[in-house]
Amino acid sequence: MTRQMSPQEQARLEAIKKTWQQRKEIGNKLAKIKNKIGVYSGKGGVGKTTIAVNLAVTLAQQGYTVGLMDTDIDCPNATRVLGITEKPTSFEGMLIPPERFGVKILSMAFFQENEEEAIIWRGPMIHNAINQFMQTTNWGELDYMIVDLPPGTSDAPLTVMQVLNLDGFVVVTSPQELSKLDAKRSINMIRKLKINVFGIVENFSGNIFGTGAGETLSEEMDLPFIGRIDMRPDYMDLKTPAVVSNPLISAEYESLCSSLNQIVDKLSSV
Repeated sequence: MTRQMSPQEQARLEAIKKTWQQRKEIGNKLAKIKNKIGVYSGKGGVGKTTIAVNLAVTLAQQGYTVGLMDTDIDCPNATRVLGITEKPTSFEGMLIPPERFGVKILSMAFFQENEEEAIIWRGPMIHNAINQFMQTTNWGELDYMIVDLPPGTSDAPLTVMQVLNLDGFVVVTSPQELSKLDAKRSINMIRKLKINVFGIVENFSGNIFGTGAGETLSEEMDLPFIGRIDMRPDYMDLKTPAVVSNPLISAEYESLCSSLNQIVDKLSSV
């Protein structure tokens, strides 16, 4: 005699089915994207959004088709760094991301009435928002999707990692010892999920904060060091990404992209 499931068991089974269906739909939506790369840090304020935007713009300048997904639901800033004000359009029930400097972008910032208002959401709401973004956005065919993650090692970045099935991560640190420690924590989190860490970038490098934490971290964690980005006043101008306005910054990101492309190509051929 077959035992009848309890209401709690039925609800749990339906939740599993729903999650599986969502992941299947998201997987289908992302099938036309060749490389999905997260830009991540255990600490906020190290410039991961700036890195993500300028990395995306540099890849687009090199002829790749690029999308930028801002998954920092609490504090979305990628639109400001990219200098874009156009909002997504809709076609046949799907969102069409706007584009600037050759980069398609989607961000929670597009859906805020007042960007100064705090978005106070618990984990399940963040999870649902990210799922909805991915299920209802038409990215088309992309060579790269750069994903700007929320900082930390808790629910929000974990949700992104589990939902988007990223190919790997660029981890950002600044030169300070505490930032290096938090970056190490984020690397350990990624490794527990068995996802690639493509390499480490040191941001805000220079006379004020010093240099070297990125290289030290790469040695300690046995990971490639793929770039050092100097602190420059050009980043204060939010009208255009810094790679567009300063040849020295552009050269730094071209070197970063070259290193990243080599690592991605090597891992994809294994």
